[in-house]
Amino acid sequence: MGTGQTAGRAGGAERPYHHGDLRRALVAAAVELVAEAGVEAVSVREVARRAGVSPGAPFRHFPHRTALLTAVAEEAMDRLSISVRDALEAAAGEPALRRFRAIGVAFLGWALANPAHFEVISTRAVIDYAASTIPERNAAIRAVMTSLLAEAQAAGALGRQDPETVLLNGRALVYGLARMHLDGQFPSWGLPQDEPLAASIALLDGYIDAIARPA
Repeated sequence: MGTGQTAGRAGGAERPYHHGDLRRALVAAAVELVAEAGVEAVSVREVARRAGVSPGAPFRHFPHRTALLTAVAEEAMDRLSISVRDALEAAAGEPALRRFRAIGVAFLGWALANPAHFEVISTRAVIDYAASTIPERNAAIRAVMTSLLAEAQAAGALGRQDPETVLLNGRALVYGLARMHLDGQFPSWGLPQDEPLAASIALLDGYIDAIARPA
């Protein structure tokens, strides 16, 4: 299929397909499929069909399903990294715990705005996590959070709590809230399913208040 041609896709709609953008088109089609039917529904053949290319075309970029979903996860990490960077820039000059909070808010905003990406990157069994760029970039964000907690403790804002425990608990909180919303569990816990970000930030703020109290 040459540059500038148009390929048909499911539902009668059409997506312009340019040869140089095949990899991006395949990743986008995979994200759409995850959003519609979940990670289990993703196959290279179905993604090819949605992108309007032959069944064999994707294999030039993705030799198997795991490689395709790993690319989706890496795109998810791109978006998360941008959200964290922007949040830290906006919070520059604020106390360390406020900057730590900003990372949590950024994570929640990213996860709730990109549920398909969040589902893929958090389902380690379907991606090649170790061979991807994700571990190194996760480690970079974790290092920033560790540094912020050390700064807060040095300033007397964290009490005598173990920073690593504070970090793990904070991670579990924001990850768990995003997962609960994605799974439709908010209503059963009295949380508004239609305003998940505000509800999640309120719970995060309660956590920040708790760790800010001297032990």
